[in-house]
Amino acid sequence: MKWIIGVAGALLLVLVLANILRTLVVPRGLYSAFVIRLWRTMRFVLRPAALRGGYLAHDRAQTWLAPLMLMSMLVSWLGASLVSFSLLLYSLSSLSFADALREAGSSMFTLGFASGARLRLSALDFAAAVTGPVVIALQIAYLPTLYAAYNRRELEVTLLQSRAGEPAWGPEILARQFLVDTETALPELYRAWERLAADIGESHSTYPVLLAFRSPRPHRSWIVGLIAVMDAAAMQLSLAPAAASPQARLVLRAGFTALRDIARALRFDFDVDPAPDAAIHLTFVEFEAAVAMVEATGFPSERTAEEAWPHFHGWRVNYEAIAYELCRRGDAVPALWTGPRDYPWAPLPPQRPVDRRPGQGRPKLPPAIE
Repeated sequence: MKWIIGVAGALLLVLVLANILRTLVVPRGLYSAFVIRLWRTMRFVLRPAALRGGYLAHDRAQTWLAPLMLMSMLVSWLGASLVSFSLLLYSLSSLSFADALREAGSSMFTLGFASGARLRLSALDFAAAVTGPVVIALQIAYLPTLYAAYNRRELEVTLLQSRAGEPAWGPEILARQFLVDTETALPELYRAWERLAADIGESHSTYPVLLAFRSPRPHRSWIVGLIAVMDAAAMQLSLAPAAASPQARLVLRAGFTALRDIARALRFDFDVDPAPDAAIHLTFVEFEAAVAMVEATGFPSERTAEEAWPHFHGWRVNYEAIAYELCRRGDAVPALWTGPRDYPWAPLPPQRPVDRRPGQGRPKLPPAIE
């Protein structure tokens, strides 16, 4: 029986070390069932906050999701390592399991109070003594990488607020730029989000725990911001293809490539080559209303809404399904054109500043269409 226990301990140790390497060390978007299950579990634990209050209460509770995941990862890895070494010590000695657990804990956490004259167990004691500090050190070294990626992401999300409102919405980006005559800044916006999309695709597929990190403000979200920028680029390309900059196409390509990388890392299904006329959730009525709102600000359309719809549809079919699923899983702010959530939250239109300039003000934007 003891050799069976020893084999179980060895297998558990191998699984723990493989999971640590997969999660913290290997620079590739490998699937980690442990991290995904932990995400689901912590999200379920925090779920009552959403049932008691509205979105703001839920957002406050979900702020703790990422820290809880990080602490749970560390505790789980250390706990599983402790159990595996205890099983190995128990199987290779005459120690009771309680004494084996005590010795494994003494070695792993470098306390050194439990030791004996059992030379054939020294290798296990030394291995346990190395494992504890190494796991903790890897977790500590993991945090700067996470927060560096988080800061890069949130800088662009914050800069987007003045262009797209809170929460961000694609048509709002176009409307605001043409309303205040800053449309020449659109190519630079697309260029910045092209680079950010590439960064997010690499970092968030390699370290999925980043998906649980929420923006500092409740009405901001990286996935909502990315959808907004991609929708703005798709609208500009479909309504005014001659005037649209090349960066509009590039940000769309970078955006849905990044989303697909994350989807592969999370292992949920998506169509890798959707037909341009495949079904999407956004309706022509919603698109037509947004086009009317954008055109009211002076946007120079080259096509009517009816003519532009097939082109916009053909762009959006590449990213809508994955983006909606990430919004749902991440409980992102329920912005316009970002799909349903697991909770009965109504879509929130972007907040708009009041025009307070002296004299005759700029024309006001019509209300956002939900």
